[in-house]
Amino acid sequence: QVQLVESGGGLVQAGESLRLSCVASGTIFSINDMGWYRQAPGKQRELVATITSGGDTNYADSMKGRFTISRDNTKNTVYLQMNSLKPEDTAVYYCNADIRRSKWFAGQDYWGQGTQVVVSS
Repeated sequence: QVQLVESGGGLVQAGESLRLSCVASGTIFSINDMGWYRQAPGKQRELVATITSGGDTNYADSMKGRFTISRDNTKNTVYLQMNSLKPEDTAVYYCNADIRRSKWFAGQDYWGQGTQVVVSS
């Protein structure tokens, strides 16, 4: 079994910062891409940022310059530093990872349960 567990969400005021963490645990051979997605009420889930095992990053345009994704491969953990938060950043933030459980198998997509971020104006 593999689990992704997010933490770090909460209620903040506009302009403040939050740091989200997501730890992968269980039977893990290797982790390929990791990423963060978010879903606001009444909207579809959207990409926030992704990071490869080598550290290459990709961001949604609206997050560039405000959000920073990073990872610690020794801890199977991915982070999302969110600065200058806006009310429109309010959403449930989900962690995603492409994980190989064995050298014999290709990677599979796993999702965390989500962590709520609320930004008040």
